[in-house]
Amino acid sequence: MTVEPTDKSALPAAFSHTGRRWLTAILALLIALGAGFLVWKAFWHKPPPAPKPIPLALQTEVVRRGDIEQAVLANGKLQLHKYSDVVAQVSGQIKDVLVMVGDEVKSGKMVVEITPTLPSARLESNRAQLARLQAELADQRAQLDFAELQFKRQTQLKAENATREESYESSRMSMYSASARVEAINAQIRQIEATLKDDELTRSHTQVLAPIGGTVVSVAARTGQMINPGQTTVPLLRIADLSRLTVQARVAEIDVPLLRKGMTAYFTTPGYPGKRWSGKLRQVIPVPADGSGEQGKQTFYNVLFEVDNPQEELMSGMSTQVRFVLAQVHDAVILPVKLLGKPEADGSYVVRVADADPKANRQANPRKIKIGIRNDQIAQVLSGLEPGEQVVVNAVPTVAAATPAPTSVPAVMNATPSPAASAPKAR
Repeated sequence: MTVEPTDKSALPAAFSHTGRRWLTAILALLIALGAGFLVWKAFWHKPPPAPKPIPLALQTEVVRRGDIEQAVLANGKLQLHKYSDVVAQVSGQIKDVLVMVGDEVKSGKMVVEITPTLPSARLESNRAQLARLQAELADQRAQLDFAELQFKRQTQLKAENATREESYESSRMSMYSASARVEAINAQIRQIEATLKDDELTRSHTQVLAPIGGTVVSVAARTGQMINPGQTTVPLLRIADLSRLTVQARVAEIDVPLLRKGMTAYFTTPGYPGKRWSGKLRQVIPVPADGSGEQGKQTFYNVLFEVDNPQEELMSGMSTQVRFVLAQVHDAVILPVKLLGKPEADGSYVVRVADADPKANRQANPRKIKIGIRNDQIAQVLSGLEPGEQVVVNAVPTVAAATPAPTSVPAVMNATPSPAASAPKAR
């Protein structure tokens, strides 16, 4: 069987016709897919809705009534107000100490007994010398009386020219000499009497008496202790009246000009929490307190006032927290200082006041107010606010709105944390 050769010129045309059909089909398919994607995007894929505004809840502070005071604060200590140091007035040896620290004594009570070094023989010798001088004085006065009689007689004889001039002058000289000897003996007697009086007074000081009534707060005397003449000014013990104490407060120099004599001051002490004592400012010491104002340190001044202590609860040396009252108002309209912000040019303040709408998204309106006295926590409102109104602190999202909606992205389970995530945080 003989096969006829194929006409090769017809093959390219056939293949060309088939390729165009396939290309047309592919293009049609792509156009259909694009049109379908556009239709899906237009009708089925809707954009996410715009977020709704989050309602805000206003945090507020209620305007109220209360007491307010403006004060200067200072730390201080309690000191003795009235006290007396008991000293020895004689040299000698302490025979006995009759009191201890904490004892109550009355004025005039013997607290220490001293054996003086002054010997008794000295007193006896002075007394004997005084007796001898008194006897001499009596004899000399008798001689003075005789001399005066002789001079009187000679004066009469001279008037009658019955005596010589020498006898008259001799009698006058004898009278003057006897009078001088009497004066000399009197002077010696006064000297001995003064010595005896001093010795007797010295011996009487062997009993040391309490100069004031009060409490013995310190005792330095010991039984058997010798007291030399140069030690008679050293205190043997101290007696204090504890029914009234002095508060010494250290006030910074910037606050000292605010203080005035007679202003009210009160204090508390850690030993009696919740209790306070008060007094009136007595004095500002005009020199810096010890250890202040040196080498760049802040300068402080000591301020003194007294406080009654009838029950003697307070003791010397207790620490105190003192307030010197500059101004005070009772039942004032008050507001926390943190809500004021910066003052306006005229000294007023602008605050935001919440309206009376009980809804969570109520509005806050600005309002101008005037302030009176203030301290670190609260301020007195003179005008612009009434008790019960609410001043806005700030606005925060409500709890329901602030909670984020759950995401549609599924959580990845058993995910391996990255090294950065698993590393511990630095503290």
